[in-house]
Order: sequence, then C-alpha cells, then structure tokens
Amino acid sequence: MTSPTTQPIVLDTNIVLDLLVFADAAAAPLRGALADGHLDWLATAPMRTELERVLAYPQIALRMAFHGHSTAAVLEAFDRSARMLAVPAKAPVTCSDPDDQKFIDLAVAHHCLLLSKDAAVLSMKKRMAALQAGVSRAWPRAAQPASSVA
Repeated sequence: MTSPTTQPIVLDTNIVLDLLVFADAAAAPLRGALADGHLDWLATAPMRTELERVLAYPQIALRMAFHGHSTAAVLEAFDRSARMLAVPAKAPVTCSDPDDQKFIDLAVAHHCLLLSKDAAVLSMKKRMAALQAGVSRAWPRAAQPASSVA
C-alpha cells in the first residue's frame, strides 16, 4: 500500500538491469528513492518472467559475472523491491514494440511514471500524459505526482 508521500513507478527491464545488475551511476537517485520508501515499484509476473529471460542472455550473464551477481540474487532483489500486482487490462494506447506493452498497461492503469530507455516507449510520452501517466528515461529527484504529469 502506498502512502501519500510514496509515488508509484513502473520500471522497464533495461532500467531494472541498471538498478540491480550494472550498478549504473545514473540509477543512483532511483536506487536511493526506492530504498528510502519514496517510490513504490509496481510490477507484474510477466515483467519478472521477462527479467529472468533477459538475465540468461550471454552478454548479460557476462556482465552479471563481472559484477558478482547471480540470477537467483537478482530475482530475489526484484522480489524484495517490487510490489507484484495483477496484470491490468490493455491500455487504450498501443506501443509499437509488443514486448513493452505490459509496462505501458501497468503505468496507465496506475496513473504513474514509467521509466524506460526504449525509443518506442519514450515516443509515447504525449499519449501517456493524456492518460495521466508519464514516461521518462530517468527518475527526476523531484518527481511530480502522476496526477500532475499531464
């Protein structure tokens, strides 16, 4: 359950990799906001399944080994950090990349910010804003509540 000061957020798989695998410095503000309880990371079972699949990619497995991570440890971190929700209905907007639709659907259903580096998702910024959801490449330190994202 989110408190009035906790902002719900959806993270696509590349952002999750930056956060949990690559120790990307650009993800530090996001990591801090999650740790401090300022953000409520929303996810669904298909998002976790996608992460598990991506962690098995050879190039990702090499990076995980370099950073000293195991698939089990990354998935445990996901499970500790993300609040699992039911898969929502399809949003009234459609992403050109079907693999990204699940992130759009969840962000729109909960009127929250979706963090993504994917060009197909980022191109939907205006359409998502019209549905009181946002999309951004990074979490701004002073993020606006989703209701003011329009």
